Amino acid sequence: MKWTEGIDKLGLGLYFLLCIFAIANIYSVEPSSGTRQAVWFGVSVFVGIIIFFTRNKFFENMAAIIYIFGVLLLIGLFPFGTEVLGQKNWYKFGPVSLQPVEFAKLGTALMLANYVSSPDFNLNNRKSLLTALAIIGIPGVVVLMIPDVGSLLVFIAFFIALYREGLSGMLFGIGFIFAAVFLVSLAVNPIYVVIAIALIAVLYILFNLYRMHWDIISISSIAGSIILLCGLAFASPHILEKLPKHQRERIEVLFKGEKAFRDTSGYNLLYSKTAIGSGGLLGKGYREGSVTQGKFVPEQSTDYIFCTVGEEWGFVGSAALVLCYMLYIGRIYYLAEKQKSTFNRAFGYCFASILLMHFSINLGMVMGLFPTVGIPLPYFSYGGSSLLAFSTMTFIFFKLNYSDKNSLV
Repeated sequence: MKWTEGIDKLGLGLYFLLCIFAIANIYSVEPSSGTRQAVWFGVSVFVGIIIFFTRNKFFENMAAIIYIFGVLLLIGLFPFGTEVLGQKNWYKFGPVSLQPVEFAKLGTALMLANYVSSPDFNLNNRKSLLTALAIIGIPGVVVLMIPDVGSLLVFIAFFIALYREGLSGMLFGIGFIFAAVFLVSLAVNPIYVVIAIALIAVLYILFNLYRMHWDIISISSIAGSIILLCGLAFASPHILEKLPKHQRERIEVLFKGEKAFRDTSGYNLLYSKTAIGSGGLLGKGYREGSVTQGKFVPEQSTDYIFCTVGEEWGFVGSAALVLCYMLYIGRIYYLAEKQKSTFNRAFGYCFASILLMHFSINLGMVMGLFPTVGIPLPYFSYGGSSLLAFSTMTFIFFKLNYSDKNSLV
């Protein structure tokens, strides 16, 4: 049929596959939650149909309004939000809960794409760079004040989209170096980290001795970077001590193991690993997992849903799910790169990068490679607002892709 030309059947097929498999796994953990998730999936598909019939430029024109609305929803949490697990990041409307940060990500993606597609955008221009950082930073600061550290980490996704539009990769390198120094300084004596920094700095200078411009700016930059890194190395243990007890333990679990905190912050991870490992190659079978059915893992239908997959479907099922996510995220990046419209491309990169951050952090969390930070697995974790927000981004992107394929430009 002619009207279906331009619909990406592979991408949408993977979306439906992930959502349906998710509902089945949530139902295995908690039937009532699985039923509610199925209802939210129906609502999401209905919203997707409405999105499909919107005007081609609707979301580009409405980006600023959606962005401001998302930021206001976040700010409204301070007087009207409900505290859940130590974070005031939910609105409660009777039996229905709404987590506005998920929709703030959508608004930020649309606004950033709208600005990137403007004629005067140029990341080599300081004004353009500062404006792009402000678009990301305004909701990011509010999220930090909630505080919701997990969601704040997801905002790194927008820098991946900016990298595609010309942002220097050096910023990622600098961020990685500072994060590495912070974490390593928690595991070993900071004095050894400072010695390593000094040795690396000397080697860098020696290898670049004849290529560097030895002016006051270069010397100040190198000296300042070394001082900051050394200061961070000594400050890291003190920063850790100032964190709330549950956050401190979640970081310490990475170095001391979950058994050292088996009655507190390591409990989830201990039983998550037990569930995944007990699944073996082919799993125990649907609704046959002893850890899953025994409800040993708190939040098993939400942030820790992947351990249900590992126990009931085994290594084969887990690998198949990971492959589906990789194909799906890769497909969105591929389609984004093929867009004729800069707005479409930038939004596609934002969307794919948000999915990539959620996917990477969530899987790292349930396997003990990343601290527990409360990040849902896209489409898979139980939660109506999460599913609706991700589905809305999904249908917006595939609508943009459809319009792009049928454009005569």
